[in-house]
Amino acid sequence: MTVEYLSGYVKQYWPILRARLLAGEYHPQGVRAVDIPKPKGGTRQLGIPGVVDRLIQQALLQQLTPIFDPLFSDHSYGFRPGRSAHQAIEIARAHVAAGHRWCVELDLERFFDRVNHDVLMAYVARQIEDRCVLTLIRRYFEARTMSGGLVSRRQEGTPQGSPLSPLLSNILLNELDRELERRGHRFVRYADDANIYVRSRRAGERVMAGVERFLSQRLKLTLNREKSRVARPWACDYLGYGMSWHQQPRLRVATMSLGRLRDRLRILLRHARGCKMATVIERINPVLRGWAGYFKLSQSKRPLEEIDGWVRHKLRCVVWRQWKRPSTRARNLIRLGLGEARAWKSAVNGRGPWWNSAAPHMNQALPRKAWDRLGLVSILNTINRLNRIA
Repeated sequence: MTVEYLSGYVKQYWPILRARLLAGEYHPQGVRAVDIPKPKGGTRQLGIPGVVDRLIQQALLQQLTPIFDPLFSDHSYGFRPGRSAHQAIEIARAHVAAGHRWCVELDLERFFDRVNHDVLMAYVARQIEDRCVLTLIRRYFEARTMSGGLVSRRQEGTPQGSPLSPLLSNILLNELDRELERRGHRFVRYADDANIYVRSRRAGERVMAGVERFLSQRLKLTLNREKSRVARPWACDYLGYGMSWHQQPRLRVATMSLGRLRDRLRILLRHARGCKMATVIERINPVLRGWAGYFKLSQSKRPLEEIDGWVRHKLRCVVWRQWKRPSTRARNLIRLGLGEARAWKSAVNGRGPWWNSAAPHMNQALPRKAWDRLGLVSILNTINRLNRIA
């Protein structure tokens, strides 16, 4: 069933669904398994529920959030009302500025796939007494997974991709937050991304060993030792940001985040050769604008200038390919202000599109002002504007 048909379906069958929910007789449909690439390699499996189950889970979420959210730690920022990744990043920087210049970077091995149902349900049952609600949540844990035409029953883990999963993960990991608070650690957690800040490597190794024991014994979770480490904060990227080594650290865009943006834009521009430039720009502008909105905390301008230049370079390459023939290229270069002799020399130079798109003749024909007139979003200018407004 698609979202478009949901309204009509609910109007017709809601009395039946409601009666089954209240009687504890409702059983969720299976979830569709979808593998997506992870930023650091490998894949992550999402479990996409049907639209009726998404509706029911959203209703559960809206009732459970006011109950559980006030109980969560102040050091938790992921998937919570009024909290954001930007706040988590600023707190991480504040810890480093305060002199805690070693970072314990925690990576939970396949967290959503390894959640122990009994442990999590015990924590949910501390606040929820309604047996029908508890049974329904448990059934969502155990919903069948459909992948490649095969159906399998879930014995552990919670489907990542459902509306309820972020809240359930916070309920479980809140126990880790409280333990870290009890031990007096400075830390920040966003979903299953947690960093603890200490004053020495030795302290960091000791904290790592203690957290590993707590996760294993109390929460039945496994720490990925290959990806977890004790390192300087400027060697650890957090939520897409990096940090400088200065006494008052400066935030920057992580190298991996820049690479992911380039990869995404390459995909969007792959079939741009037959499109009008206005259409191409309209396609990539939302990505550039959204990326700039997330990385507005960056205090390093050079990578932003470089990515803006790279985008213009890619678009000039698209234009050069669209012009195809030397005569067309020469005619367009003349129209854009180049002298006839120089235009013809550039059009027949025998170099490839990527070289020509960075050459002086194309930079002069299509300078930065030309792209501004066409409405191309500049990441650097957008971030500067957002910071002025803030």
